[in-house]
Amino acid sequence: MKKFIVVSFMIVLASALIFSGCKKGPKEEIRIGVPAPLTGMYAGFGEGYVFGMKAAVEDINKEGGVPVKEYNGKLPIKLVVVNTESDPQKGGTLAESLIVNDKVHFLASGDEPPPMHAGVSTVADRFKIPYVTSTGPVEPWLGMRQAVEGHWQYTWATGLFAIVIPAPPGDFRAKPGYTITDTWQAMLDLYGNKTNKKVAVFASDDPDGVGWYGLFPGFLKKMGYDVCGVAKKVGLAPMDTTDFTSVIKAWKDYKCEILWGNAPAPFVGTLLRQCATQGFKPKMVSIGRAPLFYEDIKAWGGDIPLGIGCEIWWDPSFANSPGIGGTTPQSLAEKWSKETKKQLNRGVGPGYRSVQVLIDAIKRAGTLNGEKVNAALAETDLMTIGHRVKFDENHFSRGPLVFGQWQKTDKPWVWECPVVFSKHDFIKESAKPLFPIPYNK
Repeated sequence: MKKFIVVSFMIVLASALIFSGCKKGPKEEIRIGVPAPLTGMYAGFGEGYVFGMKAAVEDINKEGGVPVKEYNGKLPIKLVVVNTESDPQKGGTLAESLIVNDKVHFLASGDEPPPMHAGVSTVADRFKIPYVTSTGPVEPWLGMRQAVEGHWQYTWATGLFAIVIPAPPGDFRAKPGYTITDTWQAMLDLYGNKTNKKVAVFASDDPDGVGWYGLFPGFLKKMGYDVCGVAKKVGLAPMDTTDFTSVIKAWKDYKCEILWGNAPAPFVGTLLRQCATQGFKPKMVSIGRAPLFYEDIKAWGGDIPLGIGCEIWWDPSFANSPGIGGTTPQSLAEKWSKETKKQLNRGVGPGYRSVQVLIDAIKRAGTLNGEKVNAALAETDLMTIGHRVKFDENHFSRGPLVFGQWQKTDKPWVWECPVVFSKHDFIKESAKPLFPIPYNK
């Protein structure tokens, strides 16, 4: 009996040794860490893109997971989401915890302002963990990236766009519809001559706003517009500003009929409410960042959002933009509406796209090794749910832009932001522009 037990043990041990020398089998999951702003001023970004990322994970897991050659099969994906509370200082700490404690293989997120990425990107470089995200505009992003030793070699931005810098000659994006200036210029071309061409500009003093304020006034002047108080930086204000009286007075005295700016939603809500009470009613308003999400503009109250224009970097109408397993931009938007009962959050597309791009790189690398997947990301050329992604030498992929305007609707959510101007044949207008803004009397 003892001899039988010993022999049996030796057989089991031998089998274990034999199989331990073989290639790995599908025995684990791909863990992706997601440091996201689920609360705070950028919660609208986080809510949308986390939904999009989860949708992409559901789609690939329905197919059995991601094919990984090293594991001789498919591995499912698991997202590990943590809340940065919209605090850039917390991003890096949380990213390190995700890597060290939660043992994530990769980091990912969707679109959010450039400052939110710095800490995460630094940690990604330190641990040689690829970080696939989306951010923009490219000018403030590159300003941050170039100031860091090593330039964040493990961070890849699947979008969004530039303010004024065009794509280099020969790039498929070196044409109208890929910068803020040419997209917003389209509205000026349509209606600028129906104003006195005097422009009030504003921005918050964070990297995104400062980059915008440094570039946009010069662009406007070249187009023949008269910008109020740029030499004195009128309208460039600290993030926590609560009284814009002196700024608004300067704009009114200058008789500005156009308002353009870039800042977070709470900053802009305070500014626009004070513009309304102090009688400043421009004919045209275009704002970056703040009016991107329904929950943010709704919080401004009353009819403040009416006619506010903004860039749109993802829309259900995108054609030739495949998801995973038959998902389309339209079906992804419908999934959002059905499950949340809310007006569309355009962040769902960039979130989904980040996961798509990471999946593609893992497939091509055939491994979960961070350095090899990072090398595969550099070779990305993929049609995604957010259109084509191909990275430049700065690890940035420009995406298409169109112009939208917040308008009233008879749907339960009251406000929608349809596309009112597009230079792309794969993105169609769905409403007519409002000009001048029809303020309530």
